[in-house]
Amino acid sequence: MSHVVRKGEGAVAPFVLDVTPKSAGWDHTGLKVLELAPGASQTVAEDGHELLVLALSGSATVVVDVDGTQTSFDLAGRPDVWSGPSDVVYAPLGSAVTVTSAAGGRFAIPTAAATARLEPAYLPAADVPVEMRGAGQASRQVNNFGVPGVLEADRIIACEVLTPGGNWSSYPPHKHDEEREGETRLEEIYYYEVASGPAPAGVRGDGPQTERPGVGYQRVYGHEKAEIDVLAEVRDGDVVLIPHGWHGPSMAAPGYDLYYLNVMAGPGDERAWLICDDPAHTWVRDTWADQPVDPRLPFGGHA
Repeated sequence: MSHVVRKGEGAVAPFVLDVTPKSAGWDHTGLKVLELAPGASQTVAEDGHELLVLALSGSATVVVDVDGTQTSFDLAGRPDVWSGPSDVVYAPLGSAVTVTSAAGGRFAIPTAAATARLEPAYLPAADVPVEMRGAGQASRQVNNFGVPGVLEADRIIACEVLTPGGNWSSYPPHKHDEEREGETRLEEIYYYEVASGPAPAGVRGDGPQTERPGVGYQRVYGHEKAEIDVLAEVRDGDVVLIPHGWHGPSMAAPGYDLYYLNVMAGPGDERAWLICDDPAHTWVRDTWADQPVDPRLPFGGHA
């Protein structure tokens, strides 16, 4: 699989996106996106993996079956990714998970190879820490629903980043591809949604041409120990796979807000998200102290 997966290229029925460790060419991290029609249901069983369920849009009932013992959770969800964080269901190693949506919706299912079995769990949206990171044109919102200290898990780490149009996030560029002091080795998936712009002048109605499709950009580049070179235009539903290397910035084009879901996992003994800035650009952090956070944040009114 290429480092850039365009919308539809990673579809494997019944999923509109199905990135597995095998398809990505690595060992630990995966992501499925499930679209359900009203009243529809789908069971997901990932041998050797733990997983999360969160709503990109809509609500659902999520039943986690561990060796015949079933636990049911009501996933309240949200109208869309711009409306604040979703509540989250955690399903441990060895689970079968059934997602049923009365009104239909789209659901992200991040996965990670796991070795320890925990208990099924539910995290309400109200308990998701919402962080304003950076300042000025590097302002972005981070919904930290699946990070250490917030959600207990064996391996998986996940969060959402929302960047107002014209801003840069994942900046300064950073990496996490070595197990060493201050850094952990983590594969990473970026799944994007991009807000549409207004309808072109003179166009009316509800058809596919009534909005301008949004666009963003993603940079990934290598270092002396790992080669990679990606500068990709990204649109709604696209994915970038980052096995190693410096990544950033993620650029939201003016006029188009950018969302991405980050999913990470790795081989280290410690479940930790420790990064190393590219030393050529880390000085940028020092400029934030004198700049306000972008007043367009937070999205959805959640501080």
